[in-house]
Amino acid sequence: MKSDRTRSQERILQLLKQCDRAISAQDIYVELRNGDRAVGLATVYRALESLKLEGLIQCRTLPTGESLYSCVQADRHHLTCLHCGESIPIDECPAEQLEHRLESLHQFKIYYHTLEFFGVCLTCASKEVNNSLDRQVIHLHHHHSHDRST
Repeated sequence: MKSDRTRSQERILQLLKQCDRAISAQDIYVELRNGDRAVGLATVYRALESLKLEGLIQCRTLPTGESLYSCVQADRHHLTCLHCGESIPIDECPAEQLEHRLESLHQFKIYYHTLEFFGVCLTCASKEVNNSLDRQVIHLHHHHSHDRST
């Protein structure tokens, strides 16, 4: 565990502490450049990796493959729609007792855990049903017009 962090690591940690949401490495890079703190994107990724290994930040990977970073705080869990990508935060943590048991059982210090459920949100599910009905109507209409020509 490294206790003396680089200037880039400190800047990134402070930026993440100020954010009220998880942000991408690209967003961090842009924010630092906007704040007259020019730092290369590769440096941002290296700093994020170091901070992650220290257990100070957590990384959440979206279905798109994009990684979002935030400070380790209370565990945040999500329901994520595979169609539109919307993430709905879940306030409760069904894995909290399991985490304590695993720490004790395996003598393993857990920094954080992630829990994500993937599926379809109500809006996308309605669209799916409507699209399915539209396809059925078109299919029936096609057969009906075909039957007339015989």
